[in-house]
Amino acid sequence: MTSVPGASVMPAAPALPRGRRRISQLTPVTFGALLLLAIAALALTQGAAAIPARTTFALLVDRLPLIAVHTDVPASWERIVFDIRLPRVVAAGLVGAALSYSGSAYQGVFRNPLAEPYLLGVASGAALGAAIAIVSPLESSTYGVGWVPALAFVGAGVAVVLVYLFARSGSVVNNATLILAGVALSAVFSSVTSFLLLTGGGATRPILSFLFGGFNTVSWARIVFALPYLAVGAAVVAIYARVLNVLQLDEEQAAQLGVDVARVKLIVLAAASLVAATAVALAGVIGFVGLIVPHVTRMLAGRDHRRLLPLSALFGASFLIAADLLSRTVIAPQEIPVGIVTAIAGGPFFLYLLRTRGADRL
Repeated sequence: MTSVPGASVMPAAPALPRGRRRISQLTPVTFGALLLLAIAALALTQGAAAIPARTTFALLVDRLPLIAVHTDVPASWERIVFDIRLPRVVAAGLVGAALSYSGSAYQGVFRNPLAEPYLLGVASGAALGAAIAIVSPLESSTYGVGWVPALAFVGAGVAVVLVYLFARSGSVVNNATLILAGVALSAVFSSVTSFLLLTGGGATRPILSFLFGGFNTVSWARIVFALPYLAVGAAVVAIYARVLNVLQLDEEQAAQLGVDVARVKLIVLAAASLVAATAVALAGVIGFVGLIVPHVTRMLAGRDHRRLLPLSALFGASFLIAADLLSRTVIAPQEIPVGIVTAIAGGPFFLYLLRTRGADRL
């Protein structure tokens, strides 16, 4: 073999270890699904009463149709798995997915990486609506079912409209004003909710769950009731995923391409607010999930909303299940509200975004 004068020979890239090659070959959706399954399985085995993973798996398989597994375990373990931990893990996954999904939709509409249900005041508005339903004479015998999610959606919708109106100047939405308006409205809504809590007597105790966020009162009935709201809202947003990509260019350019910008924004914001309000009605005010997860997902999978939305839901479910696991095991048997755990993680992340991006580029 003859060499060509002046040609340089590039060194061969070092071969990756077999384990790393396997991980690199996974698609983001596959990785997200595997991560979710692993964290959910861990959450089912950990708690004040540690149940072996093999026993937990056998109990779950035994409930599958046409499969019978002999499990000689205490009845209390079975109740813990199916009546306490499993609904809690499912609810945390749904709420995490909902908050991340709606956060991605808000960020797509406003073209702002800091737009999320908590910072825009949507979560506080939904909590206020739910609090009004709790203290009102309306029929809501089961906490989280009935008028609670309906008025939570109304509160979330009012918050979105007010924030949008305050931030809009002509046909332009100022991103910095958007966040500041959301923080201010969140403070106002939280103050009214606190007033209801102080003046409503013993009937307002469930409001505390909204203020701190948590899954200690979750039930299968509330989960089933929330599923249609989540499914409808998520489906509507998914239909407009491609249009959200077009909106990232510019509103004027999107209009020239035939997009009815005002109509799309209204529909997507309403659907995302329905998803976020249902999450609040199910678990209370849990902040920063819709900020952290979409941002990390964009770094991993890009800005195409057709991939960003489902991946945000997967990673959001994993994130909140892990946060809930920490909240009930760090100082067990005492439990920390999961909203505190997410705030500890989200506050520094929010400051990091401000520091790295700069307020003028938000």
